[in-house]
Amino acid sequence: MADAEHPQIYLITPPEFDADVFPDRLARVLDSADIACLRLAFAIRDEDRLSRAADTLREVCHARDVALVIEKHAGMVERLGLDGVHLPHGGKSVRTLRKELGADAIIGAFCGTTRHDGMGAADAGADYVAFGPVGPTPLGDGTVADLELFTWWSEMIEVPVVAEGGLTPDLIRTLTPHTDFFGIGEEIWMGEDPVAALKALTAAMA
Repeated sequence: MADAEHPQIYLITPPEFDADVFPDRLARVLDSADIACLRLAFAIRDEDRLSRAADTLREVCHARDVALVIEKHAGMVERLGLDGVHLPHGGKSVRTLRKELGADAIIGAFCGTTRHDGMGAADAGADYVAFGPVGPTPLGDGTVADLELFTWWSEMIEVPVVAEGGLTPDLIRTLTPHTDFFGIGEEIWMGEDPVAALKALTAAMA
């Protein structure tokens, strides 16, 4: 449940990145701010590349006490020593994965703009529920998770909520009292200086 404290930062990797270059960029960002978690959102099917990326990012994250969760590939969590899994299509498999991964694993669910799906994921035992996009995105259909959804959730539901997708300083300023985490990804990775981009966004929480 959101409270008077500032939301925490939940970083999301780009869907594609150079595994020889990105870890250094990530390390600079992690060293510049207090980051709660990183989601490996590598949009590839090559298991070897995905495993190598996860191994590299795990070293970067765990050296800084930052949790690392992987998107979709729940079967890789234990094998690669990751902290959990992010489910991109709601919480239908949360109960099953909880039995498989155990009580300590982080299991999160992205529920789009749908309160009903979020409640289902929360009831199933998700550690967090993510809603978004909160602003216009190139791939979206124009539907956004609005302020009312986050206001309601923060007042009624104990499970932490993540606001992500299309974030701007103005949206962060508006949502800060009503969310537990901001899921920040492309907003900082698209530019040359992700550290400066992150600082510009987090300054809006003040």
